[in-house]
Amino acid sequence: MLVLSRKINEAILIGDDIKVTVLGVDGDKIKLGIDAPRAVKVFREELLRATIDTNKQALAAPMLTFDLATLKKHAQGRE
Repeated sequence: MLVLSRKINEAILIGDDIKVTVLGVDGDKIKLGIDAPRAVKVFREELLRATIDTNKQALAAPMLTFDLATLKKHAQGRE
């Protein structure tokens, strides 16, 4: 891992087209600005991990299936 020190309004460049700028520091929080092409996906790591975990749980859950024709007949029988 490369570790760099930057001051407010200083930036780092990643490749030819990604620029990360320190916009502000407030206590233990740092505000970053990321300039990147639209094709580059930028995610907050904790949100991406949470989404992956939720998707894995959904895939592991039992799947319920319904026969719509049977449900329709059953519903019509109640009318």
